[in-house]
Amino acid sequence: MSSHLEEIAPESTLPYPPVHTDKKFVVFSDWDGTITNFDSNDYLTDNLGFGFEARRKVNERILAGELTFRDGFRQDLESVVAKGYKFEECKKILRESIKLDEGFKEFYKFCSASDIPVIVVSSGMEPIIRAVLSNLLGEHEKEIAIISNDAEVKEDDTWMIKYRHPSSHFGHDKSQAILPYRRLPNPPFTFFFGDGVSDLSAARHADMLFVKTKPGGENDLAKYCKRENIPHVLFSDFSAALVAVKSVVSGEKTAGYWFEKGRVE
Repeated sequence: MSSHLEEIAPESTLPYPPVHTDKKFVVFSDWDGTITNFDSNDYLTDNLGFGFEARRKVNERILAGELTFRDGFRQDLESVVAKGYKFEECKKILRESIKLDEGFKEFYKFCSASDIPVIVVSSGMEPIIRAVLSNLLGEHEKEIAIISNDAEVKEDDTWMIKYRHPSSHFGHDKSQAILPYRRLPNPPFTFFFGDGVSDLSAARHADMLFVKTKPGGENDLAKYCKRENIPHVLFSDFSAALVAVKSVVSGEKTAGYWFEKGRVE
C-alpha cells in the first residue's frame, strides 16, 4: 500500500485557524471515536446507511490501498443520503446518540489550565461536530478550534460532504494541520490522538502519537502503525492519556519512555 502522503500541500477549500506561535505544547485530536464514544459517521453509516459489514469492506479496501479514504468515506455518507435522511435529521440523531470519552473533560481542563491549545482535526463535517460538541461541552465548545471538512446541503434537502482537500487522497489531509507547527522557528511539542483510517495522514507527523484502543479490536490506525513501524502509545480513554501527557509536560517522562512502554493504562 502506498502511503498517499503528498509532498506538495494540497489546496484547501476551507480556512484554517491561526497557528499558535508561542506555545510549548499543542494537542491535536481526531474527533470521531477518539474524543467521542462512537464515530458519528460510522454511526450514521451503520445504522442509517448501508450497514456495518459494507462499511468494514470499504475500510479494508482503503487499508489495502485499493480505494482512497476520500472516495470510500464519500461512499459511506452517500449510503445515508440514499436512504432519504436529511442533514438536520442526522445532526439531531447524533446529538442524542454521541457522548464524550469519559475522561475528556478532565483532560481538556488540564490542557486549558496549562496553556495547551486543543485542536480538533477531523475528517467529519464541522456543522455536525459543533452540534454534538456544544451539546456536550456547553460554552467551552467555542474555545476549541476545529479543522475539518464541511457539508453542502442542497435545496431538495439532499446533502454531501465538502472536502477540505478535494485533490488529496484523504479528502482532508490531517498532516497539514500539524506541519505548520513543525516549521516554526521554535516548534512546540505536539501530541496527536487518533483511532482510524482517517488519521493515517497525520500518524507520522506529531512528536507523540496516541492510538485509541477499541472494544472488539476494530482499530485500523494501530494496524497501520504496526505495519509501518510508527512509534505510538495505545490508550483506552483520555483519563489514561492524561497520565502520560502530564508526565511529558512536567518533564518527568519522555515520549520515548512511553513508546517503549507501548501503552498507558
